[in-house]
Amino acid sequence: MIVPDRKILHVDMNNCFASIECLYDPRLRDLPMAVAGSVEERRGIILAKNMLAKNRGVATGEAIWQAREKCPELVTVEPHFDLYLDMSRRARLIYERYTDRIEPFGIDECWLDVTCTRRDIKEVADEIRNAVREELGITVSVGASFNKIMAKLGSDMKKPDATTLITRENFRSMTRGLDVGGLLFVGPATKKKLNSRGVFTIGELADTPIQYLRSWFGKRGAELSRYANGIGDSYIPLSDVSREVKSVSNGSTAPRDLFNRFEIHAFIMAMSESVAWRMRKAGLCANGVAVSVKSANLRVFRKQTHSTRRLDDSREIARIADELFDSLYSIDDLGAVRAVSVCCFELHSADEPEQLDMFSSPELAEKRARLNKAADSIRSRYGYKAIYPAVSSVERFESENVLHKMPGYSRTQA
Repeated sequence: MIVPDRKILHVDMNNCFASIECLYDPRLRDLPMAVAGSVEERRGIILAKNMLAKNRGVATGEAIWQAREKCPELVTVEPHFDLYLDMSRRARLIYERYTDRIEPFGIDECWLDVTCTRRDIKEVADEIRNAVREELGITVSVGASFNKIMAKLGSDMKKPDATTLITRENFRSMTRGLDVGGLLFVGPATKKKLNSRGVFTIGELADTPIQYLRSWFGKRGAELSRYANGIGDSYIPLSDVSREVKSVSNGSTAPRDLFNRFEIHAFIMAMSESVAWRMRKAGLCANGVAVSVKSANLRVFRKQTHSTRRLDDSREIARIADELFDSLYSIDDLGAVRAVSVCCFELHSADEPEQLDMFSSPELAEKRARLNKAADSIRSRYGYKAIYPAVSSVERFESENVLHKMPGYSRTQA
């Protein structure tokens, strides 16, 4: 019995962040512009650019100063991730009109399995493009093919606002001449290694004996060979499965290198507060906490632990994260801290009953729950920044000369 090919779409929002910024601020549409991090906060990297900036050579991932060397009149705006997430959610509501099998691939990309439709796959793709443009005001490019790998290639081939159909019959002629770096999971390091061995196109990768690829990349070598030859995964889970949240995390680069333990605690507290708020908002709690620390010389250190008590309170999460930090990182030995990330995992519903131990204090837990509920209510009405733990505002305290009055605080100059 011959199993027919599945109908897979890959939908990619064109210049997502930049397009959304131009949508909300039409003055940016006729200017070369880019979404970039804050130079003052040491996140001055190009995250997205519009077509005018792209045509001037501005590239995603480069520093702002490099982009301005190519395009001196470049206008940069800081990212507004709440807008991007909202647009992603609204786009997904459009996709759900056509299928219940949707797999997100970042904020701006999704795979859709539309096998169940009897309509032509290109017709469905064009209809989705038109709906996104007319209803949301941005454009998408769609790749339509028989598996996820080819669909992803297709969405990259024509931009903006285009549909590319790659079939079982034409995929070799359409993809063999493409740069090998365009294949899914061929990152810069893999591409460099392939190029050093004379493999520059997808066709050359497809023709490379699999034993060579295995010797170069191990098990991944066989996977790359399959992808280049049009053999790839086409399974897309039901939407409710793909929406399952595995962890909640928040990390940030400090405005300057941190040498003082109290400042680091304040930074950890700020990350923990954000994580705890997002979990409570989703009706979740956790039994695991992880910390990631990046040093000033860009070395990364990670450690995690499990808790028998469920966690959704920022103070408890920060306490555990602080303990992890102290067991993981020594400022005296490793130097200043550049960035910190706090992650909560082993998530489950906050409505599940909890078995308390003899050392737990139900009264304290109830008091903190009421406090969190009050803070969440304020944020839902006035925004997240309307209220926050005092300790997480280190810079404000320093400007008011308050930290220096606290026991144990002393600022070590860089």
